[in-house]
Formats: sequence, structure tokens, C-alpha cells
Amino acid sequence: MNESDFDEVFDLVVVGSGGGSMCAALVARAAGKSVVILEKAELVGGTTAMSGGVMWIPNNRFMKDAGCTDSSESAMAYLEATAGQSVDAPGTSRERRAAYVNEAPKMVDFLVSQGIKLRRVDSWPDYYDERPGGSVPGRTVIAEIFDVNELGDWKLKLRSGFMAVPAYHSEAFEISTMRSSWHGKLALIKVVCRMGFSKLRGQQLVSFGRALQARMLQKALQLGADIRINSPVRSFIVQDGTVSGVAVGAPGSERRIGARLGVLVNAGGFARNQDMRDKYIPGTSSTWTAASSGDTGEILRELMSLGAATGQLNELIGNQVSLPPGRENGPGKEMNLSLTSSQMDFTKPHSVVVDQSGCRYMNEAGSYVQFCQNMLARHKSVPAVPSWWIFDQQFMRKYMVGGTMPGTKKPQSWFDAGYLKKADSIEELAGLIKVNPAVLRASTQRFNEGAKIGRDEEFKRGQRAYDEWLGDHYHRPSQTLGPVEQPPFYAAPVVPGDVGTFGGVVTDAFARVLRGDGTPIKGLYATGTTTASVMGRVYAGAGSSIGPSFVWGYVAARQAVADAGAA
Repeated sequence: MNESDFDEVFDLVVVGSGGGSMCAALVARAAGKSVVILEKAELVGGTTAMSGGVMWIPNNRFMKDAGCTDSSESAMAYLEATAGQSVDAPGTSRERRAAYVNEAPKMVDFLVSQGIKLRRVDSWPDYYDERPGGSVPGRTVIAEIFDVNELGDWKLKLRSGFMAVPAYHSEAFEISTMRSSWHGKLALIKVVCRMGFSKLRGQQLVSFGRALQARMLQKALQLGADIRINSPVRSFIVQDGTVSGVAVGAPGSERRIGARLGVLVNAGGFARNQDMRDKYIPGTSSTWTAASSGDTGEILRELMSLGAATGQLNELIGNQVSLPPGRENGPGKEMNLSLTSSQMDFTKPHSVVVDQSGCRYMNEAGSYVQFCQNMLARHKSVPAVPSWWIFDQQFMRKYMVGGTMPGTKKPQSWFDAGYLKKADSIEELAGLIKVNPAVLRASTQRFNEGAKIGRDEEFKRGQRAYDEWLGDHYHRPSQTLGPVEQPPFYAAPVVPGDVGTFGGVVTDAFARVLRGDGTPIKGLYATGTTTASVMGRVYAGAGSSIGPSFVWGYVAARQAVADAGAA
């Protein structure tokens, strides 16, 4: 490349500021290379900061420390039994799956060596733990709680998370059972005390995805990474067949930034672009996504114009949601999952989901991605978007609804707007949601018969560790099954929401972007939801999008540095 053609030049140019971007920056800086992260929004962190901040990392050091058995062979067997079963999913070749299993624990070891404080969740089963290689203890890795005041002025430039209190995941799960167990009450007291003591110390503690990204941001800044907000990339600069830089800024005042080693793209997918959703994932809405407002797809289109191959564009990181009035996102507004009913709520006892005919049609406690796939597939033959979430007074008394505490009075506006329906009988409820009363009665009766003995013969809900884990740990005989029988009865709509798209450009085992003929585009790497996922059309476990974002960011930076050394 001719550096005089650019306004400025770095070794590695990174587009977007999600988790994989920060990880790549740490790798590049550890190798003594200059790096710039270009974020188009006014806040850094991407959807990662807004998420649970969980990474699915097989055979990781924290599992070993806790005495949990895992191996590369077991993890590979599990990926073959999940991602490997995907049809027409070029993002998940066997070579890529093997590279992920090999590189993921190395990536975590690297982050720990850089001072990033991580840990595992004590228990978080793989989503298909019954399949070969599945782990019941789970392969999840998260960040330790962090004081964002340590970021100084950058605290105000870090995107907010959805967890408003400094709780670990295990504590949040316990708190959700506060009305049915002392464990939940004690967890709440512990978190409240943590908040109080941190306030006395002048701290502002955060958890989940915001803690992960805060720690990554802090280290990237300490190592001298150049991180820029309000810096939208408009196009890629190609010289002699190699991507050598990007054009940044408004048309007419663009700056040309060169990349000696390459350009890594981690700019998200197209979850907030309704036109692209209509083309690739019809029947879904951008108002149902919890992805960041910057997830608008224009960079993906630019990559396509370069000849990049694409795959799995019709897949979402599905996350079923029931949205009280005003809780959906919109222009300049992002969804806060803590103010909705989402995956954990639908798995609690005393609730069931039916389509618009009144029929139950799936295991509500399975993977949230599969839940939404089931809903969209059902909708092709029977109206099921939205479906109806049916629950009774037992549920209302013991569990959260729409981000409100158990047993509390629900806003009258929910009833006035027609969001929440209430009736003294299942037949009356059926009339309110316009389904056949006999069908809804039969569906709930079949469910109740199995729930009372703790066995769902129809859809096997509760017959694997993951199903049970998502429910109420203190409910018997099943942690997820409980009859819907105590009036009044309630209904609320549930839609196939998401936390992002799951398809994009096809990359190889070295995170290089590929053309349709399988050859790499020189100088161009990608990670995160900009890419066709290594998980194919299956979500293997918690963190199956953030984990790969970090891993391929790590791999891309190492590969770019290695290629430069070999040149």
C-alpha cells in the first residue's frame, strides 16, 4: 500500500466496537501494533454491552478449576451434534468448528493474562445437554462485576446494559424465585447490600455485558488503542485487490484511514433494518429486537459489494419477548430486556404458550433461538405470530411479569391497551383472545395432567437439565412444569424477538472474509454478527454469539500479525 494515499495509517483498523473488536485490539497492541477502533455511534460497546455478556467457551480454565469435566473431543462431539446438523449453513464448516474449539480456551487464557477478570457461572447447562458431548455444568464464561468509575470520562461513552443492579447471573436467577424460596430473598439481600456498600465507597458497580465491555475498554485504552466514536465507516478502500483501508465520515469530508495489516469488521448485522429483515427474515419486526440502534446493516451491504459470500441471512438470535405498551424499541430508542417478559419467564411453572388457534405447539423451556424458530415455522401453517402466553394467579403471585415484581399490581394501562387479558375462566379468557374455547381448554387440560406429575409427554418440557435449570429451582415435582388452574387467568402476546441477526459474510478458520469461490479477500477479516455464525442454525449454549465474536476477533488479529511477519 502507498501510505501517502491516506490521511493516516494504522496497522489494524477495526470497524465497530463490540466484544470482538476490543479483543482484537488487545492482541494487536500486545504484539506492538497500532490499532484504531471506529465506532459510528456516540457510545462504545455495541450490543455486547447491552447483553448478558456471556461467552460459550468449551474446555475453559474455570471449568478445570471447578473440577468440571470437559475436553476438546467432548466439545467437538457436541458441536457436531448441534451446529454440525445445520443445513445450508456455510458459516459452520467442520474446519471452523474445530478451530473454535481449539482457539476459544486460548482466547480466554490470553484475556486473563492481560488482567481481564473473568469467571464462570456455577451452573448453566448447554442448551441441548442431552446430546453427545453436552455439558450439564455448562461452558459459560462471564466478567466479574466492575466499577465503571474506573473508566473516568469514558464511563459516559460506554453503552448501558439491561441489568440495572450489580448482580451476577446466578444471583439474578435466584432473585426471580424470591416469592417461592428463601434462597431468592437472601440473594436479593446480598445484592442490595452490595449496592449499599459500593455507594459508600463511591463506586458505580455494573455487571453482565456492561461489565465485560467496561473491562475490555479499560484495558484497550491502557494499552494505547485509539478508540473513536461518531466515526462511521462509509466504504472500504481496495488497492491491487487488497483491502487497504476505509473511508470514514460524512460524504465530502471523509477521511481515508489506511491499514497495514488489514481491516477487521465487527459492525453487527441488520436487526434494526426493516427492509433487510423483510427480504431475508419476513414476518419479523425491527421493533422486537434488543440489538443496539447501530445494528443497521449498511456495512454488510458494503461487504457484499466487494464480492463477499454470505450465508444464514434468514437466521436470528431469537429471543421470545412479551412487550408491555411502550417497551418496544423505535427511532432513537433501544429495548431494555429487563422491562419485558423474556426467556426465563416463559419457562416458569403455571404457564404455557399457544398459537392463535389455542393449540400448544412446542417445548417452551428450550433454547430461545429454537423457540423463535418454532414460532415462525408454526406461523406458516397456523397463525402464531403473535402467540399467546397463558398463565394463572399462581404464576402472577410468584414470578415476574413484564419487568414487574412478583405479586405486585400490574399497571392499569396494560389492561386498557389490551396487552394483558384477565378472566375468571379459561373459556372466558379464550373469548378475550379470540380463540376456540374448547381448543384452549383441551390444550391446558393436557398440559395440566402432565404438569401435576412432573412429566410433559407432548413436548418433553423438563426432560433435560437446561429446561429444569431455567425454571423455579424450588418447585416440585418439576422445576418448569406447574398446572395452569388457579383463577384468575391471564394472557399476553409473545413475539419472536431477537438480540441480533445470525447470518452474514462467510469467513474461514482464520476469520478471513471469503468470496463466493471460497478464496479470501486479501486484507479483510470479520467477526461477530457481521458473519455467518460458526454455530450454524443452532444456538449451542449461552454465549454462542458473544463467544465467537471474541474468538474470531482474537484469531483475526493474530492472523493479521502473523501474515505481516511472514511477508
